Amino acid sequence: MRTVDLHTVSDVIAADADAWRPGDRWLAGGSYLFSQPQPGVRRLRDLTRLRWPSIRIDYDGLEIAATCTVAELARFAPPPGWNRVTELVAGCCDAFLASRKIWNVATVGGNICAALPAGPMTSLAVATRAEYLLTDLAGGQRRVPADGFIRDVGATVLDAGEYLRSVRLPAAAARARYAMRRASLFRHGRSAALVIGSVDQDTGGWTMSVTAATRRPVVLSLPAAPTGPELLDRVDAGCAAAGWVDDVHGLPRWRRHRTLRMAEQVRAELATAGADGEDGR
Repeated sequence: MRTVDLHTVSDVIAADADAWRPGDRWLAGGSYLFSQPQPGVRRLRDLTRLRWPSIRIDYDGLEIAATCTVAELARFAPPPGWNRVTELVAGCCDAFLASRKIWNVATVGGNICAALPAGPMTSLAVATRAEYLLTDLAGGQRRVPADGFIRDVGATVLDAGEYLRSVRLPAAAARARYAMRRASLFRHGRSAALVIGSVDQDTGGWTMSVTAATRRPVVLSLPAAPTGPELLDRVDAGCAAAGWVDDVHGLPRWRRHRTLRMAEQVRAELATAGADGEDGR
């Protein structure tokens, strides 16, 4: 990752120091912020000075602070019952394909708010049906589902002066079985398609998420496992509505082919695991 000097920045202040001004920008790890020119930025508001606990777990679920680094998330050892989520976290962290130096700086919230299709923290959040807590400088708060946060590439529902405070994975995420597939043009390249499926052990509810291949996350929820043709029709329609990504990391036609192929692989894996009576404990 290249580093860019932000020569237009005049000050770095605490996140809640004063009113929002044009040219303000939130700063957490800065791995994305400092990777390209930011000509309109005048002040950086440092969220890390708020010193939020990186990860907390309770009866309602697991809360990840926006300032939690990828390294902290990857090292987190949850209590018994969250093992499946730990495996999914590991897979999504590995999808960064970045050095441990970047892992020690890049934050969960920064990756999500960059709203890049290949953002693996977005993949983790939408696959677990996470909820985001958004806060503004006046103390107002609102919660939005992870799959409704990104509007398009680089665009989110955040208002001016509003920031992502935390990501909450519901307790139900610990009771699900997961299967994940990722595709890239190159062995160590950026994700071009990432598919995660899950089955709730209690209800039998079935969820599949697609990220990286589409301009915004696509999530399908069904009361039970779909047939192969039913799944492919739903995935294809959902991804077409969201828009396939077209860039140097993969053409839309190729992304569609890989997404549908991986969707069927995920469906088959989850069906096989269920038939074998796997409980994941």
